[in-house]
Order: sequence, then C-alpha cells, then structure tokens
Amino acid sequence: MKKKNLICNLAMAALVACSLVSCNDSNKMDEKPSAAAASQAPAPSGLKIAFVEVDSIMSQYNFCKDYSKILEKRANNSQSALASQEKNLQAAVQNFQNKLQSNGFSSQQEAERQQAALQRQQEQLLASRDRLASELQSQTDKFNEALHDSLEHFIAKYNKDKKYSMIFAKQGDNMLYADKGLDITAEVVAGLNKAYKGNIEGKK
Repeated sequence: MKKKNLICNLAMAALVACSLVSCNDSNKMDEKPSAAAASQAPAPSGLKIAFVEVDSIMSQYNFCKDYSKILEKRANNSQSALASQEKNLQAAVQNFQNKLQSNGFSSQQEAERQQAALQRQQEQLLASRDRLASELQSQTDKFNEALHDSLEHFIAKYNKDKKYSMIFAKQGDNMLYADKGLDITAEVVAGLNKAYKGNIEGKK
C-alpha cells in the first residue's frame, strides 16, 4: 500500500471539498432571481476575488505537516504488525506442508485439526488487516474534518476585514488563468500557522 500517496490523496480531496468561498454580509444569498434575469444581469463592478493554492496549504500549514506525520506513523505501525502476522502464517503453512509431505502427522484427524488452525490464523490476519485499515481511515477522516474546520473558521475571520466576494481553492490546473495579484496564499498560510497551537497530539 502506498501510504503516503493514500494519505495525501485523502487530505487533498477533503481540502478541495472545503468551501473557501465567502460572501460579504451585504450579499443576499436568500434572493433567488430567475435564470433569465441572472443570465442578463451584469457582473458587479465591485466584485472582489482571490484564490488560495491548495498544494501550498498542504505543504506549509504546520497542522497538515504534523498530522501527516501521525498518519504516516500509524500506517507504518499497521504495516509492520500485518507483516509480522503474515510471516508467522507463512511459516506455519510451510511447516504444515513439510509434515504432510513427510507423513509427520499421526493421523488424518491431526492433519485436519492443524489445517483448521491455519485457516483460523489466516482469518485473523484478514480481520487484523480490515481493522487496521478502518482505524487509519477513521484517523484520516478526523484529520479531514479538523482541516475543514480550521480553514472555514480562519477564512470567515480573515474575510471580515478583507471583504472578498469570493475566495477560490486552486489545485493543479483547475483554473485556466488567475492573476498572481489575486493570490492570497501566503497571507492565509501565515494566518493559519499563527493561529495553530500545535496541540494535535490530543486529537489523535
């Protein structure tokens, strides 16, 4: 399992899903003009737009870096535990095959009992794999939720003074063009890191 790629992809997907779009208090979101009227209405002259680079958030936000270390450590521990169980199972299977070929069993019943024990050992290995994968997924979900909350709260506070009409999340080539003057990534990363208290260990 490519642990780092899995963790990164999950986190990226969650971040892109986060709403980084904020509106001024003066915008009336409950007003719903007809489609025809909306298509004919000119763009507001005072529209203020900015964007944030998702990749920079993931690589520079200390919360993301700290949590990635936790997820990677947990994935490594899970892999080690599974590798140990798999090694034990392989040794037991090899021992069974050797005894079977050398007529080392005293009876057919003894061979069947050991075969059944091997089956149970294999089932335990599969159960451990599923359990550890579920635990890692649960921890990743907690990270995604915490990341979403921290971004949402910071952007809401940040935009009280900035008064942006929209703040987009830019990842890869999902924007055909964006003026670098609209890039507020550095400000957002700096603000997030300033607000981050580094108490992530208590959230594991």
